[in-house]
Amino acid sequence: MDAVCATAYRLDGTIGRREPTMTIDHEELAPLAIASVVDQVYAALRERIVSGALARGTRVHQEDLAADLGVSRTPVREALRRLAAEGLVEMHTHRGAHVADVDRGGMRAAYEARLVLEPGAARLAAAQRPEPPLAAMAAALSEQRRSMRSVPRSFEANRAFHLALVAASTNEFLLRFAEQLWVARIGAAIYKRQLQAQERLLLDIAEHEQILATVRDGNGRRAETLTRRHLLGAMKLSHDILGERDA
Repeated sequence: MDAVCATAYRLDGTIGRREPTMTIDHEELAPLAIASVVDQVYAALRERIVSGALARGTRVHQEDLAADLGVSRTPVREALRRLAAEGLVEMHTHRGAHVADVDRGGMRAAYEARLVLEPGAARLAAAQRPEPPLAAMAAALSEQRRSMRSVPRSFEANRAFHLALVAASTNEFLLRFAEQLWVARIGAAIYKRQLQAQERLLLDIAEHEQILATVRDGNGRRAETLTRRHLLGAMKLSHDILGERDA
């Protein structure tokens, strides 16, 4: 057990040394090290799912992932449970784990949630107008223009724009909900189908430009209206695409 001594700052600006006030047992820190391994495995698997490296519907083999990441099965199992809680992974008793697939019902539910969340966030953003998130929205727009022929880059730019819009509301709870919706249900596979229509992508960029300009102008009511209209259009297109896939 090691004693911990803290630096003391006096009112006259000089620095002294306090007497030991507490002790730390290094054995008590061991669980933190284990938890950090789970966090790292979780982050790595989450990134693979978001990027599409682990495709929707793919079976997840814990042994293979553990070997690939250089860890035991325990942190992999815990990470998969966390991902399942987010809706990214589906756990089945006799069939193991699979990367969650997207269906018409799940996609519609996600868009309905976004229709409640994002327009209101846009209205708050217009009232707050914090520069860092607005700059992030502008940067995402620029990236979206540059990456029109790249599905992964365009999808990530689109996602970044919407999350920055919610971040501009300065409400951390809204941002957490938005991040979960985007990761769990807004599929890159659906976005790939959307990109096949070049005019739709150009319209998407134009609508993003309008939303950003309106937020910068501080017009909350119009920012809310434009965001809702934008989401309704995307929702209809995604629903049509899923209908074609299931037909």
